[in-house]
Amino acid sequence: MIIEALPVGPLQVNCYIVGCETTREALVVDPGDEGGRILAALDRAGLQARLVVNTHGHFDHIGANAFLVEKTGAELLIHEKDVPLLAQSERHAELFGLSVVPSPAPTRTLVGGEELSVGELRIQIIHTPGHSPGGICLLVDGHLFAGDTLFAGSIGRTDLAGGNHEQLLAAIREQLLVLPEATVVHPGHGPDTSIGREKRNNPFVGAFI
Repeated sequence: MIIEALPVGPLQVNCYIVGCETTREALVVDPGDEGGRILAALDRAGLQARLVVNTHGHFDHIGANAFLVEKTGAELLIHEKDVPLLAQSERHAELFGLSVVPSPAPTRTLVGGEELSVGELRIQIIHTPGHSPGGICLLVDGHLFAGDTLFAGSIGRTDLAGGNHEQLLAAIREQLLVLPEATVVHPGHGPDTSIGREKRNNPFVGAFI
């Protein structure tokens, strides 16, 4: 499996390119901005994007959706409960004094529990609401692409519209902390971590263990 992280946009969202070494097909997670840079990274690696998946609908995670879908023909997927956020991304960005290129509607929506395929990769969709109603994480061969659910030493904010602190903590406890401790966590912002490290060191989840 090929994994490349690209911090993009003014809020430095981690966009992840996840590629199958055999078929050279790829998944792009959270293309928040700088679509040309993401496309160039795909080209350098000899990868063809087949899926673009947003872990949630906040404007900083979706800004290059339109560019990548147009340039690659990839399908666009998001959880059904975050489709309204996707549609309101321009207004949301304005609240932060920023702008965003509107996203096209998703090709299809997710509910959680699905298994997607890109080449020989199998991608498990885990619904982790709380940061947003339709927040998801993607689990691929021991690697968790966590969006804004879980960070190194922290968790996603829950003070935005649709956020729910107790719901987020429950999702982390019931869906993520049960994964093997060696699971590598690739968050939506900041450095990588692991499930084991967060169990031991994250002050927000320490009460769960």
